[in-house]
Amino acid sequence: KAHPDVFNVLLQVLDDGRITDSQGRTVDFKNTILILTSNIGSSYLLEGIDENGEISEEARKAVLDQLRASFRPEFLNRLDETILFKPLRPQDITGIIDILLAELNERLAEKELHVSLTDAAKAFVTEQAYDPSFGARPLKRYLQKNVETLLAKKILRGDVHMGEEIVLDVKDDALYIQ
Repeated sequence: KAHPDVFNVLLQVLDDGRITDSQGRTVDFKNTILILTSNIGSSYLLEGIDENGEISEEARKAVLDQLRASFRPEFLNRLDETILFKPLRPQDITGIIDILLAELNERLAEKELHVSLTDAAKAFVTEQAYDPSFGARPLKRYLQKNVETLLAKKILRGDVHMGEEIVLDVKDDALYIQ
């Protein structure tokens, strides 16, 4: 989706290891690792995963063909490696929930609060927020809207006090504080 000039700049970085702006300032990329990501061919990956979570050869070939159709050969030839990532699975989302909750708990530490979700609540959040097409992106928004907002309202009403362990569970298709 990027403007063609972006690829020209990347080619310069990959060729020369440095770029110079219009003011004559040079940036050296000598000790730099560039990681470029793209969703090109993601539909093939979603459809081309077997029951063990492995990418089929047909899907791999289709993605690489689409990559070659999308980028100029002189750009692709300068890349050291192309890595195909497997789509996230529901069990991966549980680990991401734990990471996002740890970040929330760091913010809540100054109020001496700690939040956790029951396994049922994690399964519910995964079911509500996980979409293989979008990966984990909707998960953070879901937790902000449905966990952080719920918690903020309880704090403002005085229902939650410093030093409390807050456990969220699911009942009647909604999260609630136990």
